[in-house]
Amino acid sequence: MKLSVKLFAGFLLISLLFTAVAIVNFQLSEDVIDNTVWVSRSQIVVRNTASLQRNIIDMETGLRGFLLNGNEAFLLPYVQAKEQLPSLFAETRTFVSGSVEQTEKLNDIVRLQQRFENRYAEPLIALKRTDTLGAPAFGSSQQLDSLVLGEKILVDSIRAAFRDFNAYEYKVREERRERLGQSINTTRNVSTALTLLSVILGLWWAYYITRLITRRIMKMVNLAEEISRGDYKTKIVDTSRDELSQLSNSLNRMSATIDETFSELDRKNVELDQFAYVVSHDLKAPLRGIEVASRWVEEDMGTQLPPKVQEYLMMMRIRVHRMENLINGILALARIGRTSQIAEDVDVNVLLSEVADMLTPPDGFMIEVQENLPVLHTFRIQLQQVFSNLISNAIKYHDKREGLVRVRYHETDRFHVFSVSDDGPGIDPAYHDRIFVIFQTLQERDAVESTGVGLTIVKKIVEWQGGTIGVTSQPGQGATFTFTWPKDAEVVG
Repeated sequence: MKLSVKLFAGFLLISLLFTAVAIVNFQLSEDVIDNTVWVSRSQIVVRNTASLQRNIIDMETGLRGFLLNGNEAFLLPYVQAKEQLPSLFAETRTFVSGSVEQTEKLNDIVRLQQRFENRYAEPLIALKRTDTLGAPAFGSSQQLDSLVLGEKILVDSIRAAFRDFNAYEYKVREERRERLGQSINTTRNVSTALTLLSVILGLWWAYYITRLITRRIMKMVNLAEEISRGDYKTKIVDTSRDELSQLSNSLNRMSATIDETFSELDRKNVELDQFAYVVSHDLKAPLRGIEVASRWVEEDMGTQLPPKVQEYLMMMRIRVHRMENLINGILALARIGRTSQIAEDVDVNVLLSEVADMLTPPDGFMIEVQENLPVLHTFRIQLQQVFSNLISNAIKYHDKREGLVRVRYHETDRFHVFSVSDDGPGIDPAYHDRIFVIFQTLQERDAVESTGVGLTIVKKIVEWQGGTIGVTSQPGQGATFTFTWPKDAEVVG
């Protein structure tokens, strides 16, 4: 399975779980809302029934007050309650319309109230008014007593009906309240369980994917480290068939290609070393033969050798030495960076003292070296070659019998900076780049013995170490060669 499919499947599963959580929460919240609405409606019903009871009691109280003293003012509560009862009954009937039992109980209360009003209250009021006006009614006393007794019995029945109605409402409300509590608890528990399940599954899937990717990336990192240590035959074993497998295969192909390339490079280097050795040996042998032959001619001919021929023979030997030096310079240039060397602590003051002794400058030339030069951890032979070439060139190309060569030093955050300056003829800026090209010299080869390789070797060594070299000069004002040597040069090579 591809890695992208695994990622998509994980995200899809988590999304489905969260969707299920949302749906379940929605359904449970609907149940909670429904129970909450019912409890609120039940509270309104109880409040309305209390108002109905109070109004009916007001009607009874007003009626009895009027029957006792005949004052119409006592009928005011009766009249007001009579006007309010229809709307209260209608509103209450709306709220209990979903319950058949409560609707029937409410209808019974309405019928009892209407019977109270039509069969007892209104006739009692009419009889009392007639008696108050002085119009005697036959049997009014007996009828009044009968109506009062019936009214009392009916009102008691209404009170009992209200008690029954409210008791049922309280019972149902308590059941609904319990259901509401259960709905809330169920919602909380289900939501918590599904959320925890989603989080745990999400974390597990993230851990699985992360571990899968990390483990395989670490294989690639290990492969890269093995390659950096020179083990080009290492491989990644990856049996999966996904995007990272393609990367693993690419890295394996890269490793194989690097192995083939370096193996070929090693073969070429061996062939090059053999070729250089053969060329050096085969070229130097005839050169030595030419030099020996020229000396034999001089020895055999002795004083009979014309001066012009002696000059030619001397020129021949000079050219032979130049050719031999040229061969040695080319070999030294080819070996830069290909021979293993060991970094060591190099005291630059001591190194320059050794270079000055080795060069043995002519009388009249002085090499002035700055004191307290640093101790570098680097490759001694390479730094020695750089200073040796620069100082020898300063002496070789000087145009006077006396001269001064100065070596100066300062440092930056990353580099040691050395400069070798002289008071010689200087170099025209137009030739500043040319002098670092192999076989390029600014003077005739017969005027100054030079192979044209020295500055090329210096430039290659400095750049191989990660530094730079440049020249500052004007004709007649001497020249200053400045090169930088990295402070971490010991890791180069």
